[in-house]
Amino acid sequence: MVAHSGGPPLAMYLLPLGLTKDVYAGTTRLFFTVGNKAVPWLLLVKPTASIWTLMALCVLAIPTGIWAGWRLHRSLDQRRIYRLCYGLLVVTALKLLWDGVSGYLA
Repeated sequence: MVAHSGGPPLAMYLLPLGLTKDVYAGTTRLFFTVGNKAVPWLLLVKPTASIWTLMALCVLAIPTGIWAGWRLHRSLDQRRIYRLCYGLLVVTALKLLWDGVSGYLA
């Protein structure tokens, strides 16, 4: 959620709806799967050989990330997930405010 620029606005919309953790996770996953189309990006960027190598290494990490995400998702209850999401939104908001103020003062 925090790693993508669309994550905080989507979370601010979805969290007050009170969705179950399964529906919330599925909705965010579907939103970013549809929204992050790799093929147009690859057509625009024209990756170099080193970028292709880096992408191949990152693809190898996907199964581990999925496994860890499912374990974490199952272990946390609805209340903790919502608290964590709201906490991450507060941290993100504070970071953006700090960046804005420090850029203005510089």
